[in-house]
Amino acid sequence: MSSLQDKLVALQKQGIKEIEKSDDLKQLNDIRVNLLGKKGPITEVLRGMRDLAKEERPAVGSFANKVRDALTESIETRKQALETAKIEHQLAQEKLDVTLPGTPVKQGTHHVIMQTVETLESVFLGMGFKVVLGYEVEEEKYNFEKLNMPKDHPARDMQDTFYINKDILMRTHMSPDEARTLEQHDFSTGPMKMIGPGRVYRRDTDDATHSHQFFQMEGQYIGEHVTMADLKGTLSFAIRQFFGAERKIRFRPSYFPFTEPSVEVDISCFKCNGVGCDVCKHSGWIEVLGAGMTHPNVLKAAGVDPVKYGGFAFGLGIDRFAMLKYGIDDIRQFYQNDIRFLSQFTEA
Repeated sequence: MSSLQDKLVALQKQGIKEIEKSDDLKQLNDIRVNLLGKKGPITEVLRGMRDLAKEERPAVGSFANKVRDALTESIETRKQALETAKIEHQLAQEKLDVTLPGTPVKQGTHHVIMQTVETLESVFLGMGFKVVLGYEVEEEKYNFEKLNMPKDHPARDMQDTFYINKDILMRTHMSPDEARTLEQHDFSTGPMKMIGPGRVYRRDTDDATHSHQFFQMEGQYIGEHVTMADLKGTLSFAIRQFFGAERKIRFRPSYFPFTEPSVEVDISCFKCNGVGCDVCKHSGWIEVLGAGMTHPNVLKAAGVDPVKYGGFAFGLGIDRFAMLKYGIDDIRQFYQNDIRFLSQFTEA
């Protein structure tokens, strides 16, 4: 064995001793650099190979590579041992008490308007109605003409309606859904019973009780032998399901171009129970919706025989229903996204 090989053996023994004594990863890395780096002792020894005979160089070079591999393997083994020891120490210091209560995660809830929609939908679905979703951007003929509103009707004035062009507008009520559904319904399958909830638009000045966009729900029941008694029974049941079984209900004559006869529906004031207060303007009653028997002209416009078929339609303001039920005095609170306000209406 040459003198260079003797030096390499000595370096290997000394290096392994230092590696095994190292007690942290930084110290181990310093040893690696000192032993195997460009300025390390092994590299210095190998520089002396130039003084060897040519026939000796391969054997010495091969031996040097074995020494380098042995040291590298020893460093890697020690590194894994130190990393494992570090993790075990951390686990011993950072104990986790699994019996501690977890950090509560805040959960959102449906908007109070959507809760109102879902409650009303549930009531009418239970009576066999289906939910129909129409178009917020609507054709003028479905918004007005097919609902028995002639060209000179006040509701068609630009003061009330957002027109996109002379034939297209933002729907002003949910009745277009009724006209479209009536037009498409196959009465051989049975009567048509539908409700349509959604957002509508009016050219109005926003204040505590008005908004340029709000939510409505309209519905229609068309079939054979449908009478005013069906209208009263259906709406009385729905109103009491929403506002409470103790509510008194009255029907007053009114006028709508798409129903005849037409009625306004009132409920006894929930604050004064009909005695009279500031909420009901001292009348004891609060108006909640409009309804009536579907006008024959509306049936004709949809291609339905008004002699054979008839029925009723109704419309209510979802925002108004929510305001009345929860005692909210400003419609703008629904649309200001104040979490303090909205968080009061958590779902059951």
